[in-house]
Amino acid sequence: MAEKAQKQIAEMVGKARAAMAEIKDYSQAEIDELCRQLALASVQENTAQEIADLAVEETKMGEKNDKKMKITKKVRGAWADIKDQKSVGKISENKKTGIVKFAKPVGVIGGIVPCTNPEATPPVKALFAIKGRNAVIFSPHPRSKKTSTLMVNVMRKALEKAGAPADLLQIVEEPSLELTNEIMRQVDLVVATGGGSMVKAAYSSGTPAYGVGPGNASIIVDETADIVDAAEKIMKGKTFDHGTSCSTENSLVVEASIYDQLMAELAKRGGYLTTAAEKEKLTAAFFVEGYHLNKGLICRPAKVIADAAGLKTDREVKFLIVEEDGVGKEHPYSGEKLSVILTVYKYSGFENALDRVEEILNFQGLGHSCGIHSFNEEHINALGERANVSRIMVRQSQSYANSGNWDNGMPFTLSLGCGTWGGNITTENITLKHFLNVTWLAKPIKAELPSDLELFGEEVK
Repeated sequence: MAEKAQKQIAEMVGKARAAMAEIKDYSQAEIDELCRQLALASVQENTAQEIADLAVEETKMGEKNDKKMKITKKVRGAWADIKDQKSVGKISENKKTGIVKFAKPVGVIGGIVPCTNPEATPPVKALFAIKGRNAVIFSPHPRSKKTSTLMVNVMRKALEKAGAPADLLQIVEEPSLELTNEIMRQVDLVVATGGGSMVKAAYSSGTPAYGVGPGNASIIVDETADIVDAAEKIMKGKTFDHGTSCSTENSLVVEASIYDQLMAELAKRGGYLTTAAEKEKLTAAFFVEGYHLNKGLICRPAKVIADAAGLKTDREVKFLIVEEDGVGKEHPYSGEKLSVILTVYKYSGFENALDRVEEILNFQGLGHSCGIHSFNEEHINALGERANVSRIMVRQSQSYANSGNWDNGMPFTLSLGCGTWGGNITTENITLKHFLNVTWLAKPIKAELPSDLELFGEEVK
C-alpha cells in the first residue's frame, strides 16, 4: 500500500513539474492573465452557489449563502491584493542599496484543505501559487473531497481555456492519511490548513511548510464600546457559516458595567443566554468525554444544537450564549468550539480583562487572534502590547476581518500564520510573498562607513 501511494503521488508530482516547465518562460502579463481567468471562473455566481451547496450537503457543516459569499469575497480580495504585484523576473531595484530582487517559483506545493473551508481554500491558494509560476497538488479532507474536487476542476478548465496546462492544479480525489503524508514528503513546499495534528505532521514531514495554529479568539468589550455596533458585529462574526472559521468569536470578555446592556443587544440579534441548568444539558450534548467536541454538532445551526441538548426556546435563535468564570479543560467552553456557541466572561478593571485574555490564549489559540470593541486608545494599545497573537481586530467582526476584508488593511487569505507561539514559522497572513523564492542581487555601491561616535555615541579607545 505504501509503495502504491508513493507511486501515485510521484506521478502527480511529475505532471506538476512538467506543467511548470511549460509556463516557466511566461511573462508577467501572461501569468497575470492566467490568474485573472482562474479568479473569474471561481467567482461566477452559478459556480460559486453550486460549490457552496455541495459543501453543505457533503460536510453537513456551514451555511450555503455564507459559503458562497466566502468564495466570491476571498477570491476577489486575494486577486485585488496581488493583481498588480510583480512575481516574474526582476521585481524590485533599490539604487541606494544596490539590491535587485528576482522572483522565482518555490516549486510544487502541497495544499492541505480542511473540511471546514473546502470551497474557498483551493482557489485562494491556487491564485497565490499560479501567480508565482508554481503548481499545486491539493489534498482535501475525506469528508469534503467532492466539494474540493469540483472547485479544482473548475479552475483546471479555466487554465485550459487560457492555454495553460491543467496539471498546474491537481487534486487527490480519494484522499487518505497515507496519500496526504506522501504529498507532504514529495513536494517542495507544504501549506497546511487544518487541525493541530495535520499542521504538526506538515512540520514533521521534512519539507518546508507553512502551518496554521488553532484559533480561539477572545474579544474584549470595554465600557467605551458602541454597544449596539459591537453586538451587531459580534453576532455576524459568531454566526457566519455557522462558526466554521478558526477566527470566529469564541469568547467575550465584557466590562461588568455594560454586561447586561450587551446581553440585551445580543438577544435582539438572535442570541440565547442559557441558564445554569441549560448549560449542563448543552455540555452533555456538545462535548464528548467532558472536553472533546461532538463532531456531529460543530458548524451546525443553533436549532440543531439546541434540539440535541433538549433546550426549548420560544423564539428563533441564531447563536447560544454560555456564561463562564474559568479557563482550562475543566471549563470546556473556554476553548475553540467551531460552532455558534459564544462564551462570555465579566470583568472589572481593564488589567483583569488582559489577564483573562492571556489566560484563554495560554490554554488554547496562542498566536492566532483576538479583538477589542473600544474607543479607549490606551486599552487598545495595552492589548496590542500584551496579547501574544498575530492579529488583533479593533471594532470589527473577527471572522470577517482578520483574514482580509474590504474595510481593513489585512491581506486576504484563508491561511493565518500564528508565529512561534502557535508552532508556526510566521505571524503573517499567508499570501503571494510566501509562494515565491527571491534572489537578492547586490551591486557595488559607495562605501559609507559610520564613525564610532555615530555607532556607539562615543569614541572607541
